[in-house]
Amino acid sequence: MIRINLLGVERQKARKSFSVDLSAQTSLVCSLVLVVAVAGIGWWFWSLREQSTQIDQDIAAAQQEVTRLQSILSEVKQFEGRQTQLQQRVALIQQLRRGQSVPVQLLDHVSRSIPDALWLTSFEGSGATVTIEGRSTTLIALSDFVGNLGTSSLIKKPIEIVNSLVEPAAGPAAGSTDVIRFAVKATLADPGPVVAAVKR
Repeated sequence: MIRINLLGVERQKARKSFSVDLSAQTSLVCSLVLVVAVAGIGWWFWSLREQSTQIDQDIAAAQQEVTRLQSILSEVKQFEGRQTQLQQRVALIQQLRRGQSVPVQLLDHVSRSIPDALWLTSFEGSGATVTIEGRSTTLIALSDFVGNLGTSSLIKKPIEIVNSLVEPAAGPAAGSTDVIRFAVKATLADPGPVVAAVKR
């Protein structure tokens, strides 16, 4: 009689099905790991690409800002150069004003001291001495002019009338008056820079 062990065959089938299930699970896990790895690498690549794009945009914006700042910097340098020039001009003007304060004040005082019926023909300065020449129609106007000159602290007293000469009236017109030609010499209290000859 032949005996067949049916239990052993069933056990072998069970072992085979278990080993098949284990390998399938391993393949599935490996596939899942591969898919997750590919997805992770893809996401990492995409994020790197986005970061690279953002960095490129930031670099372009920074370059535009640098260009804008360079133009502003050049304008600032131009303004600083102009400011330096203007400061030098202002300093020069102030220096000239300080140097010319005495002559300007003297000319202003002389012009305010001229009475009616008197006019000046020359104004000369040499050192501390100032000589003024002019014409007048009356001796009173000449006296008023000398008196007015003496009211300033710029001029020392006394003021000397160097000469006065009566010139006959020019022309035969009736009623014409004689003209007095005069020269006045004065000494400045603080000479400073005195104007050179001013003639008219």
